[in-house]
Amino acid sequence: MEIGVYTFADVSLDPGGVGPAQRVREVVEEIALADEAGLDVFGLGEHHRPDYAASAPGTILAAGAERSSRIRLTSAVTVLSSDDPVRVFQQFATLDLLSGGRAEIMAGRGSFTESFPLFGYDLDDYDALFAEKLDLLLAVRDGGPVTWSGRLRPPLVGLAVHPRPVQDPLPVWVAVGGNPHSVVRAGLLGLPLAIAIIGGSYGPFVGLTQLHREALARGGHGPQPHSLNLHGFLADTSQRAADVYHPGHSEVMNRIGRERGWGPTNRAAFDAQAAPGGVYVVGSPQQVTEKLLAQHELFGHDRVLLQFAIGAVPHRDVLRAIELLGTEVAPAVRAEVARAGAGIG
Repeated sequence: MEIGVYTFADVSLDPGGVGPAQRVREVVEEIALADEAGLDVFGLGEHHRPDYAASAPGTILAAGAERSSRIRLTSAVTVLSSDDPVRVFQQFATLDLLSGGRAEIMAGRGSFTESFPLFGYDLDDYDALFAEKLDLLLAVRDGGPVTWSGRLRPPLVGLAVHPRPVQDPLPVWVAVGGNPHSVVRAGLLGLPLAIAIIGGSYGPFVGLTQLHREALARGGHGPQPHSLNLHGFLADTSQRAADVYHPGHSEVMNRIGRERGWGPTNRAAFDAQAAPGGVYVVGSPQQVTEKLLAQHELFGHDRVLLQFAIGAVPHRDVLRAIELLGTEVAPAVRAEVARAGAGIG
């Protein structure tokens, strides 16, 4: 199983806190350490808000490519609905060339919607934009002169898109937050699926993985990977992991909750989600190992990415969490998954 981390490059809204210039440099340092520690994937999400620094993930990942040698570099996610698929492909094909074949695109409809008015798109076309632009992205990925037409983007007639990436095809995942229609679309297109679980219970999401497998079969495709994208954090002890992670995590979840009408969260709710039956992967290396293995028994997934740097989590603690995940948790999880897959014991 592949194990990695992802971030949205959170910055402080406090003028005296961590600003964009510092945060993007920290992300590059995190990529370098994740590579050195033996993790498989580093993801960077796209946002267009004052509380995040990554409006251009491909640029930051390209800097990370020069500080790493083996870790895969993915968007997490690219808001494809409000971007241009030709430029997205070119940017990540260039990242693929720089990294020697380590780039991926994780495409989503977008949880936040600030990019839609910013780039002149109508939110009434929210799903239609994604469906149409995903179709074009896949056509461009196929190579050769592209002839394509749609309703919401000007057509292409016999045009080639350059440069071509090292990988053929360049990996494209579909990221979802729980929408069954998006899951089915990914399966019918034969694309890997990334499921973001940021709260609640596992039950509905287990059903989504099965729905994806059924859609793959209906579309005539073979098995495709699944990823779980989760909130999580590690420290040397479970108490320190919770104490470090909770304040920033709670502030972000409450701030976004006020925007979207969620109820406020508190430490008791956080601790419940960090407990063995909850969806937050927070604790000591041993606890995180046990939770990741328990999740794998439920989902049978191929990849897990943990979002460490939520809100004001100190950079030094994020680096320690990356180190622990790569050097202690990842080897133990991989070994146990391999052992179980081989039917040992």
